Amino acid sequence: MSNKLPPIFPPQRMEKLMAFDRLLTIMDELREQCPWDKKQTMDTLRHLTIEETYELSDAILEKDLPEIKKELGDIMLHLVFYSKIASETGDFDVADVLHGICDKLVSRHPHIYGDVKVENEEEVKRNWEQLKLKEGNKSVLSGVPGSLPALVKSMRIQEKARGVGFDWEEKSQVWAKVEEEMGEFKEMFDVKTDQAIDKEKAEGEFGDLLFSLVNYARFIDINPETALERTNKKFIKRFQYLEEKAKEANKNLKDMTLAEMDIFWEEAKKL
Repeated sequence: MSNKLPPIFPPQRMEKLMAFDRLLTIMDELREQCPWDKKQTMDTLRHLTIEETYELSDAILEKDLPEIKKELGDIMLHLVFYSKIASETGDFDVADVLHGICDKLVSRHPHIYGDVKVENEEEVKRNWEQLKLKEGNKSVLSGVPGSLPALVKSMRIQEKARGVGFDWEEKSQVWAKVEEEMGEFKEMFDVKTDQAIDKEKAEGEFGDLLFSLVNYARFIDINPETALERTNKKFIKRFQYLEEKAKEANKNLKDMTLAEMDIFWEEAKKL
């Protein structure tokens, strides 16, 4: 497949190319003239990129399309920034980055750019993992970043394993595993007494329970990270309502009883 662009572009494509060219031009100018931009390295940008990614995630959860557009622009800037830095050392430039992902997409989609036949999404995923192994990956799980948050990592591990057929057959089996892990977690200590527990073992069983819950969520098509974050946001809104109402009543939360706070909490739930 040729990497060459057609000589004539439709107006909409031309507008997009001109916008991207404008960003590349501005990046060149900032790198040459701005004291802050000139000092940046891949290492100094890394934590900022992570922050921008989380901001995009928040905007998506809030379904705030204007904010999503803004955050996508911030991330696009970072991608161009990394490519610009690498071009200065002769390692690669933005064209290499784009051709690289294009080549990978073509090779990973033989059902589109080749003669492979697939019946559904699951077969696409299975082919994807097999192709990665042929490309040199030593393990199906090697594509899961070690620095991912634990909840997201557990979901990706399970998805990767499913891609090669290592998975439960029925969701009832997965739920039985959840109940089994819950029982093992409870067995680590007597919940009716203050008996000392082996925290290390209890932690291990709790981890197994969470992993099995993530597995069940995957089976019923719920993203556990999204579900938990929505609950976090819901709790924050209700708690802030509680704080506002306490302030209106000239009360301090730490001086209020749980019963008093619960009145405002129930109001927040109805809202």
